[in-house]
Amino acid sequence: MDKVNILIIGSGPAGYTAAIYASRASLSPVLYEGPEPGGQLTTTTMVENYPGFARGVDAFTLMNDMKAQAARFGADIRRGRIVSIDLSSRPFKAKTDGGVEIEAASVIIATGATAKYLGLPSETAFKGLGVSACATCDGFLYRKKDVAVVGGGDTACEEATYLANLCRKVYMIVRRDVFRASKAMQERVFSMPNIEILWNCNTREVLGDRSGVTGARLLRKDGEVFDIKVDGFFLAIGHHPNSELFKEWIATDENGYILTEGKTSRTNVPGVFAAGDVQDPSYRQAVTAAASGCRAALDAEKFLLENK
Repeated sequence: MDKVNILIIGSGPAGYTAAIYASRASLSPVLYEGPEPGGQLTTTTMVENYPGFARGVDAFTLMNDMKAQAARFGADIRRGRIVSIDLSSRPFKAKTDGGVEIEAASVIIATGATAKYLGLPSETAFKGLGVSACATCDGFLYRKKDVAVVGGGDTACEEATYLANLCRKVYMIVRRDVFRASKAMQERVFSMPNIEILWNCNTREVLGDRSGVTGARLLRKDGEVFDIKVDGFFLAIGHHPNSELFKEWIATDENGYILTEGKTSRTNVPGVFAAGDVQDPSYRQAVTAAASGCRAALDAEKFLLENK
């Protein structure tokens, strides 16, 4: 049985930053990276909007450097997943996919959120090579180019209008003949002359070559199949917070995002904190995830001092 002060579940900017702060406070955190070391950010290539990198930074390099920084201060970073956890009383008990049992005085949940994709093999093949689920993260790469946005809700409209200010043309691929978005968001889309809405359309295939995405093959409701030429293909059909493991004890909103108290990272269970996209339905940026990881570590440190 491993006994730890802070168990950090999940990596990415939130988990690694929490590990940096917790290890510098001599709390000897143990971090399990989960099924996707480095988090969702590693599904992209260049990160253009993380502060401190004037020419951008490779996503894997950024995450590896964060990991190395945490390890340098003494964080115990382990491959593997937490597959079961009991948050009914302290110390909290967890078990890994390798059979390791852990007792933790506090827990930081940084399991992130997973972008929803269409499930096409071609979509997977070009992920990070033109297929993206974050216009704010990757839109700058497509300045003065043509792109497509899939979705008809508020997120899709917001992504499309953001891209319309950067790109030459934005196609919106909407599977119905109406938007699900609010009236205000619809009006923003309709006001942009370089957005073309393709109603009643589903994507059959993302097209591309060795250089990346070159287009998309669409199926209209009337049976017409046609291709569009685009350099970027953006998914805006929602995210799924990775919070299922904790729902027996941790309060979430109707979409599964963990609820935290005010501006803190505290959950409804004392000693359990949440950071990053698993508790953030609004921003979902690397820099905001890192900031919330910092808050979680500081909140955990304070909790441990008060509950020795």
